[in-house]
Amino acid sequence: MSWPSLREEIDLLPGPRLSDGQPSWTLHDPVRNRFFAIDWPSFEILKRLSYADADKIATLISNDTTLALNPTDVSNFAQFLSENQLVQTGGLGSAKKFADRLAKMQGSPVKWLIHHYLFFRVPLWNPDAWLQRWMSVAEFFFTSRFALLSLSAFCIGLFQIGRQWDVFVSSLVDMFTWSGLITYGVAIILVKWLHELGHAFAARRLGCRVPAMGVAFLVMFPMAYTDTNETWRLTRNKQRLQIASAGILIELAIAAWATLAWALLPDGDLRSIAFVLATTSLIATLVINSSPFLRFDGYFILSDLIDMPNLHQRSFALARWKLREWLFGLCEEKPEVFRKGKERALIFFAWLTWLYRLVVFIGIALLIYGFFLKLLGVILFVVELAWFIAMPIKSELMEWRKRWPTISRSRRSKMTATIVVLLTALFMLPWPTRVTSSGVLQPAEVWRIYAPGPALFEAEELSGEGARFEVDDVVMRLVSPELEARQDMLTAKLESLQLQSNRSGFNSESVKRMQSLREQVVAAQTELAEINTQLEQYSLKAPFTGFLRDIGFEISSGQWVGPDELLGLLVNEDSRSQVITYLDESDVERIKLGYSGIFLSDGRENGALALTVTRIDSDATRQLTEGILAAHAGGDILVREQEGQLIPERAIYRVTLALDENETVFYRQILRGDVVIRAEWQSPLLPYLKNALAVLVREFGF
Repeated sequence: MSWPSLREEIDLLPGPRLSDGQPSWTLHDPVRNRFFAIDWPSFEILKRLSYADADKIATLISNDTTLALNPTDVSNFAQFLSENQLVQTGGLGSAKKFADRLAKMQGSPVKWLIHHYLFFRVPLWNPDAWLQRWMSVAEFFFTSRFALLSLSAFCIGLFQIGRQWDVFVSSLVDMFTWSGLITYGVAIILVKWLHELGHAFAARRLGCRVPAMGVAFLVMFPMAYTDTNETWRLTRNKQRLQIASAGILIELAIAAWATLAWALLPDGDLRSIAFVLATTSLIATLVINSSPFLRFDGYFILSDLIDMPNLHQRSFALARWKLREWLFGLCEEKPEVFRKGKERALIFFAWLTWLYRLVVFIGIALLIYGFFLKLLGVILFVVELAWFIAMPIKSELMEWRKRWPTISRSRRSKMTATIVVLLTALFMLPWPTRVTSSGVLQPAEVWRIYAPGPALFEAEELSGEGARFEVDDVVMRLVSPELEARQDMLTAKLESLQLQSNRSGFNSESVKRMQSLREQVVAAQTELAEINTQLEQYSLKAPFTGFLRDIGFEISSGQWVGPDELLGLLVNEDSRSQVITYLDESDVERIKLGYSGIFLSDGRENGALALTVTRIDSDATRQLTEGILAAHAGGDILVREQEGQLIPERAIYRVTLALDENETVFYRQILRGDVVIRAEWQSPLLPYLKNALAVLVREFGF
């Protein structure tokens, strides 16, 4: 490597004192408006860079200071200057070097397109002069007086909201309309620009230039941005913290005053706008801006609070080092040395950030997939997952590859490999499994009692729970006023027709009339017989000897009931008991006729009852007849009511299990409980793979 010479226009600025007490400096590249923080050893190397010899520079520093540097440290710093384009480039081949560097930065057209799809900025305005003109007005908003007024406004507004909570909640519901959503969108844009102005005014107030404000697009999602790079000129972390937190504080102030305005304004458009501003500012601040896991305000605030620039990169490097030590025991040097407590906190923060980003990026990818045409959505979905998730994993695997000779010889690596193989076998090899669901224990022969049509109860006293009935005994007597009215009308009509027939004479005209009367009498008698037959059905008779169970608790004399309303159950006293349960399609595939199981009632008073699968329905159940298994009744089957019927929300299959012959107890009552059935051997990973494959087949089918 040719020895570098620092570019003449590079500025060297004093920086803040680092957390370990050593001074720092900042290199400013005015062409790109980029800043680079350097520590004391780097500064000493920079002072002697003109000697152009790593050995000599390291010797001079060791002689002149208390630092102990070696030539490698000096060469690494020189390499850092060169890679970040802070040195002069000239001489033979310099043009080719610039061309190669530009090509490397731009990459291929595909890489350029992917990068600009994932993130790009559009500067719209240079606000520096405008900010300076309005600084006298903005100064008031940075005073403690304004902060106290905003806090008082928020407390008063919050107190008033507590008194009008129902109205406040109803206002939230009213916003879920097209006009409400448009209002929310406009409010978000307004609040975000005020947020960015907060950063800009705070930076200008502390003497930093603000060269640009505009719109940045993160995965095609627009967001406002402010260029505050010059805050790196500041030597105090507290000043940078003021700039980083200014946007959040502005949004909190907007929420405070909007809350007070909502409490004081009458109903109308102004109150709706105040509601939108209050809720939008709070939600945006708490959910988005305050998060330290992405490079939003919360990240920079946390970085300044703990005095750790480049917090993500440094914590990630430490977490990757720790991961390699856990897995392979390489005994490598730490990227940075911290106190034990701080080191653990940074590693934990890195893991949380990775998990948070995994969830967020997958969510964004799914959102993008849903918004675009199917083919384009699939491409963009794959691109985002590859860029944000697969590429970091690939980068870490490449680091493992570089260290492979050391990894292959490590005892920890062999232990890790053994654990991985065992876990893989644990999840891939089939294991004995079982199916668990809720079920109902009931006699095999049960008569479900329904009214044949709309009816009234006639009896003054109904038979109680457990009443015994012989064959053909009337279990319940119902009345159909409509049919009885038609019966009375037809009976009167028949008597009238018969009376007319008896009074008819013997002339030719009377004979013809008598023939017509006879036909009407026959028709009335036929219709009356049909109605009598229907009325007999309203006397509900027992088809076998049994006991009455599960009577509708609201049934009383004189009450109307519908034809789909279950009135009770008649249980055959000689019938054995059986268990009915419902399983998903994936669970049904794992059981067969003859498989064993057990039933445990909810009260566990009867112990475990041995069962055998006797029937598996081949078609999905369209109506749940065992209402006791519905979710609203305490079961685990989600249903919806439709015309008095319980319709399952998902495909389920009815499975019948008989009590084993050694179970001699007969249960005349109906019990709900848990059913456990022995199932086929299956790999624990197989259901997830099947589900993932089914989703892929469904979504990639064009």
